[in-house]
Amino acid sequence: MSQTVSRPAPPTGRAASRPGRRRRVGRQGLVGWLFVSPAVVLLGLFMLLPVLMAAWVSLLDWNGQSNPFTGGKAEFIGLENYRDLLVDDGLDRTLFTTSLRNNAYYVLLFVPLVTILSLSLALIVNQRLIKARSLFRTVFYFPSVTSTIAVSTVFLFLFQGSGTVNRLLSWIGITGPNWFADSRGVLWVLLGALGIVDPDHPSGLLADHGFLGLSWFEWLSGPSVAMCTMILLATWTTSGQFMVIFLAALQDIPRELEEAAALDGVNRRQLLRHVILPALRPVLFLVLTLALIGSWQVFDMVYVMGQGAPGNTTLTPAFLSYQSGFKDADFGQGAAIAFILFAIILICTGVQRWLLRERSGRSAR
Repeated sequence: MSQTVSRPAPPTGRAASRPGRRRRVGRQGLVGWLFVSPAVVLLGLFMLLPVLMAAWVSLLDWNGQSNPFTGGKAEFIGLENYRDLLVDDGLDRTLFTTSLRNNAYYVLLFVPLVTILSLSLALIVNQRLIKARSLFRTVFYFPSVTSTIAVSTVFLFLFQGSGTVNRLLSWIGITGPNWFADSRGVLWVLLGALGIVDPDHPSGLLADHGFLGLSWFEWLSGPSVAMCTMILLATWTTSGQFMVIFLAALQDIPRELEEAAALDGVNRRQLLRHVILPALRPVLFLVLTLALIGSWQVFDMVYVMGQGAPGNTTLTPAFLSYQSGFKDADFGQGAAIAFILFAIILICTGVQRWLLRERSGRSAR
């Protein structure tokens, strides 16, 4: 009597598909890396490698006349460049702290102004009842595509002593000096005009004590007229770009939300606060981040309109880094300034992200 031997049945279901799925996923991952490898190589070659080289240069005393990686005239000094900028008393720390003060005022004024203005422009051109909306969008966006160098030159002529601004002010009885030659802070000048303080002779704790090499009077005096002009110029030339971003986000908001809010008797202010702004939260974070990064990296306007003048009131860390490297032949200190600026941008962006997350969490409760 013959005995039949039963063979095990082939695996079916998940057991059969698991090895094949793993092979397919592995092949897809390999193909994906193959496609992105040119971009990864280019980014590593032209971004990561220069950053690592700059980090090494920031630890050297190098004048740019030799190879910093083979010795020669490049002397390794460790964190000495960072110590000169942040700790040791001297001209280097005074100039760097002054540039931080100027740029801090630039950030505090520019970021809210450009965000509010660009959102307002987007809300205006998004109205369906407005005629010639395309024309208004083009007009508002046009300054963003204009050369910053050309616009800065025009503003420089407008605010000169014999410029159009002084002539217009003279018609209403206001005559003043060359605005770009006044190094006093506008906040302190306004308080002096009201008789609260003496704008030319500070006294007390504000003049005797300070932080990072600057007195509290220098920290709290406010930006100069030249820096305020640059802030207005940057707001005018950048608001159109951010307006387009807000406009794209506004057009993605479902119309049913606005119609339901209108049926509930919600007015325009309540609609903006409870419907539009919550829907724009991710885009608002994007605009704030871009404005924050751009404001800490301002260079071209400073280079054209003042190069730090008057009295270093338009000096910024980005321009100081350029000046240290290419004018003073101290590339180590210039690289150190760039990395400190990079750390400041990371910290500000992280704080901004945390604040927006905290606010969204509260509203969710």
